[in-house]
Amino acid sequence: MVKIRLRRLGAKKAPFYRIVVADSRYPRDGRFIEEIGTYNPLTDPVEIKIDAERAQQWIKNGAQPTDTVRALLKKSGVL
Repeated sequence: MVKIRLRRLGAKKAPFYRIVVADSRYPRDGRFIEEIGTYNPLTDPVEIKIDAERAQQWIKNGAQPTDTVRALLKKSGVL
């Protein structure tokens, strides 16, 4: 199954995430199909950048966002 999920980057205790479309069988930080945005929880306010058009197209084609990504999509106004 194709999922929209977070891919963790950044140093220890300083996470930075990329929002990616990946096969659910791949590891969290492994291979992915497409990068559609970024999420930085350390800034104030939190920085969320998502390509809304690509995210909606992937969801329309059957990609399932994880719970965290679903919340980020709602917060940014995509869903």
